[in-house]
Amino acid sequence: MMRLDAMGARTGSAFLLTLFTTFCGVVHSTHGPLKTSYHASRGNHVEEGRSSQPHIIFIMVDDQGFRDVGYHGSEIKTPTLDRLAATGVKLENYYVQPLCSPSRSQLMTGRYQIHTGLQHSIIRPSQPNCLPLENVTLPQKLKSAGYSTHMVGKWHLGFYKRGCMPTQRGFDTFFGSLLGSGDYYTHYKCDGPGLCGYDLHEGEEAAWEQDQGVYSTTMYTQKAVNILASHDPRRPIFLYLAYQAVHSPLQVPARFLKRYKSIPNLHRRKYAAMVSCLDEAVRNISQALKHFGYYDNTVLVYSSDNGGQPMAGGSNWPLRGSKGSYWEGGIRAVGFVHSPLLVKKGTTSRALMHITDWYPTLVTLGEGTLDENQNLDGYDVWEAISEGRPSPRPDVLHNIDPVYIKAKNGSWKAGFGIWNTAVQAALRVGDWKLLTGVPGYSDWIPPQTFSTLLLANRWHKERISRQRGKSIWLFNITADPYERVDLSGRYPHVVKKMLFRLLQYNKTAVPCRYPPKDYRSNPQYNGGVWGPWYTDGDEEEDNNLLPSDLEKSWKKAKRRGKLKRQS
Repeated sequence: MMRLDAMGARTGSAFLLTLFTTFCGVVHSTHGPLKTSYHASRGNHVEEGRSSQPHIIFIMVDDQGFRDVGYHGSEIKTPTLDRLAATGVKLENYYVQPLCSPSRSQLMTGRYQIHTGLQHSIIRPSQPNCLPLENVTLPQKLKSAGYSTHMVGKWHLGFYKRGCMPTQRGFDTFFGSLLGSGDYYTHYKCDGPGLCGYDLHEGEEAAWEQDQGVYSTTMYTQKAVNILASHDPRRPIFLYLAYQAVHSPLQVPARFLKRYKSIPNLHRRKYAAMVSCLDEAVRNISQALKHFGYYDNTVLVYSSDNGGQPMAGGSNWPLRGSKGSYWEGGIRAVGFVHSPLLVKKGTTSRALMHITDWYPTLVTLGEGTLDENQNLDGYDVWEAISEGRPSPRPDVLHNIDPVYIKAKNGSWKAGFGIWNTAVQAALRVGDWKLLTGVPGYSDWIPPQTFSTLLLANRWHKERISRQRGKSIWLFNITADPYERVDLSGRYPHVVKKMLFRLLQYNKTAVPCRYPPKDYRSNPQYNGGVWGPWYTDGDEEEDNNLLPSDLEKSWKKAKRRGKLKRQS
């Protein structure tokens, strides 16, 4: 049999060729073809002693827009995603968070941002901040249930001390990046002048020896296949594959770019090519699951972490807004479940679901235990997915950000004395959605490739009429998923009820963690590598949760009545 090296196999296109022929039942190596492989023959015996616990493969992709999948009408070709979704369950009322770290934190903990202190923005490379250690993570729960746990790809949940690293948070192995973005080939990332470093890690150390300049989507796929090849499929495995794609910078192998010569907008063209490369990667993962004997007992979840960024080629049409906003374009995600274990396959679920739901759903599927004192915000939605039953979830708190108070005309009066509408917040209850403060970029951007004009420096936008003084909105999302008709003036009683619900949620919020930059984070002090800079002897400054300037502005706003903490 062909030997798999530390990267999973040969790199680049040679690896893909080998992979394709392997899945056809013939392995080509330098020693000539072999009729069968060890893993292929082993698959004939995995029924004996197989665990009742399913294998869990969670594929998280970065910045994929709602429209940017074939089955949502995109011009981008995604045959693998279309096939897996069509023969699984499409999640068409599924929500995530508008940014990277928040979505990942809620996947890992099953808890809202307001309950982990990560309500504001993302975790920056130079911040002494990470997913709070008191939270028991999804891989920790699955590991306790007997799973082998592996992570490949983007972490973006903090790393300022070793206790924050993926291998300290429940993963047996980790291969990937710690930051939110970086070069797809060199794996370098700059966070400002003089703050540049290397960001590819194996476990808790820099992966210099593993790095052969391979495009990250290909490299992560190779690593994931290697993990599947070396694991015994009779034992349950949790593989969290968090691709860097299709986040900027817009980089992609030339062979994928050639497919989209007809797209005049260069950003969209590169982005489309990156999605195609991602689709091919998922195909290779799905084929590996079958080849190595996992498939019949596997639950595969596919999810984007937030909406697309139109200025970087993404499209959320016909949804409103973009990544970073609480409009539907920022938080309604591409998602599906594919598994032979589904009771009803080939269906579309419109049951209300949120990224926090994966925690209790997957732990329960994996025969793990959920503790009452965990105070989870997620729900077990497996029956809603597998059997088409109603969702147990009555609402979704999209977020309450106590730091982002930028609605100049927001006031307690606009919030009926219940809520200060200067505060950025968003809540979904049943069919209704309420937004306060500044929800973020709010235009609709139609598909760029429908025009024959060169659009490299132009954007066709459907702009809303700017309503000065506006700081509160209400929509019936079921009837109006594109958020075109604001109903806040027509249904003030609904607004009041939802504001009271926001108030109740806010009473349970913990202080926001958003510390200032720490100069010791500079990679030049760490061998040119982004990595932990705190040592065991360093004192934690838990009381310094916000940068001094933000803390001062927060206290000033509080004195003026701009923000009110609820007891």
